[in-house]
Amino acid sequence: MAKNILICDDAAFMRMMIKDILTKNGYNVAGEAENGAKAVEKYNELKPDLVLMDITMPEMDGIAALKKIKENDAGAMVIMCSAMGQQAMVIESIQAGAKDFIVKPFQADRVIEAVKKVVG
Repeated sequence: MAKNILICDDAAFMRMMIKDILTKNGYNVAGEAENGAKAVEKYNELKPDLVLMDITMPEMDGIAALKKIKENDAGAMVIMCSAMGQQAMVIESIQAGAKDFIVKPFQADRVIEAVKKVVG
């Protein structure tokens, strides 16, 4: 069965790019969110196998959303994405429970490698 993935990024173009990479590799995009608050809402509604979460977003950033999702579901699988390869962000994400970290611009093989590592 295809794994259901929730994509959270404030840039529609980025969501489209990730969706394209995932669907071409046999994954199902369960939903999309344009900010952290929506991501938490959609996660609770859709219960996806995996969340790909951007860090820098309006309303609620990705790290705050990650913490909220983990509060509601300790077993949640989240991979963080960010254009900023900032060490502090990566460390904070991992400490908050992220399973991996992908840096933008996305390399399709890196996205799939991370997804496979986390949900198979």
